[in-house]
Amino acid sequence: MFFALLLVTFLVALAVCWVVARLFTKSIGSILDRLVADELSSAWHRYVVFAIYVVGISKGVRLYDLERYVLPRMKDEVIPVLTPERWTLEVYRTIIETLQGVAWMLLLFFLVALIAYVIVRGLDRRRERDLAPSAGPRAD
Repeated sequence: MFFALLLVTFLVALAVCWVVARLFTKSIGSILDRLVADELSSAWHRYVVFAIYVVGISKGVRLYDLERYVLPRMKDEVIPVLTPERWTLEVYRTIIETLQGVAWMLLLFFLVALIAYVIVRGLDRRRERDLAPSAGPRAD
C-alpha cells in the first residue's frame, strides 16, 4: 500500500506541476524575452519550467510524512492505516503542498524579474537620454 501511495502522490504532484507550467509558460516566456537576450531566453525558460517541476514534486511528495507508514514503531505508537479517507487526505495534501511550493517559487521569480525589469528600464532611459541630441538654446 505504501508504494501505491508514493506513486499516486508523485503522479498527482507531477500533474499539478504540468498544469501550472502550462498556465504560466507564456508569461514566463514574455518576461524572459524582455529581460534576457534571445539566445539565453529559451534556456532560462526551460530552467524555470524545470524548477517548477522540481519544487512542486519535492514539496508535494512529502517523504517525511510518508515515512510514518514504513518506519518501525515504538511499543505504544499507533500505526496509521491507509483507509479511503486517509487516501483522500493524502492526495489533497499533495495538491495543496505542490501548489504552495510552486506559488512561492513563482513569486520569487516574478519579484526578481520585476526588480530586473526596473533596472533594465532605467538603463534604457539613461541610454536614450545620452543618445538624444541636447535641447539647448537655439541661435536663430
